[in-house]
Amino acid sequence: MENQNLEVIMGLIVHGGNAKSYAMEAIQSAKDQQFEEADKSIGLAKESLVEAHHTQTGLLTAEAAGDNTEISLLMVHSQDHLMTSIAFTDLAEELVAIYRKIA
Repeated sequence: MENQNLEVIMGLIVHGGNAKSYAMEAIQSAKDQQFEEADKSIGLAKESLVEAHHTQTGLLTAEAAGDNTEISLLMVHSQDHLMTSIAFTDLAEELVAIYRKIA
C-alpha cells in the first residue's frame, strides 16, 4: 500500500473518530442540560466530518480521473468508520434537540 493511500485512509479514520467522539460529548452535555456546550460539540463534530469529506472527495476525484485507488480492508474500514460517524452525528443532533425540548 502506498504511503499516500495510507495517509488518506488514516485521515478518514481520525476525522471520523473525532466526529463520533464530539457527537458523544454533545449527547452527554445535553443530558446534563449544558446546551451551549452540546451545540459546540455538534459544531466540532461537523467540522471533523467536513475534513473527512475533503479527504474522501480527493479519493473520488482521483478515481474519476482514472487514478484507481487500491481497495484494502483498511480502506473499507475507513469508509465504514466515516459513514458510521456521519450517522452518529446526525443522531446526536436529534438527541440534543430532544433533550433541549424536555428541559
